[in-house]
Amino acid sequence: MSIFVACLGLAITVGACSSRSDAESPASLNAKLVVYKSPTCGCCEKWIEHMKDAGFEVEAHDVQDMKEVKSALGINDRFSSCHTALVDGYVIEGHVPADQVKRLLAEKPDFRGLAVPRMPPGSPGMELENTSLHQDYDVLTFDHEGRTTVYHHVEANTGS
Repeated sequence: MSIFVACLGLAITVGACSSRSDAESPASLNAKLVVYKSPTCGCCEKWIEHMKDAGFEVEAHDVQDMKEVKSALGINDRFSSCHTALVDGYVIEGHVPADQVKRLLAEKPDFRGLAVPRMPPGSPGMELENTSLHQDYDVLTFDHEGRTTVYHHVEANTGS
């Protein structure tokens, strides 16, 4: 087992064991995101900026082998995107909008995390100058068994 995988396992365990009080204030919902990304991915940097602009504290780690990260976290290939984040015991895979991460932290549902598979044009960090190329996409939930549901549908060019 690599040192990275061991450290990632510790981060997951600590995050999963963090206390989650229903009495949290809206300000406390802006939890720290720990992001794992390729050092050369520009859209990951744009997503990180989107999250910072929404009030999240972000700790970013450049990783040479994202497959190792995804494997250590048990992320199914069908949910895979370019970056992976951890926040308050949840996994955030790909270009999930900040408002949906805040909703997740407020509702505290019983699932593993949220994913926006692949890299849909128009999602946070994947905005294009030609907005006619933006696409509708779904923010999906996933659990430890790989089951999924649509958490939120985003219409192209509206952002909601």
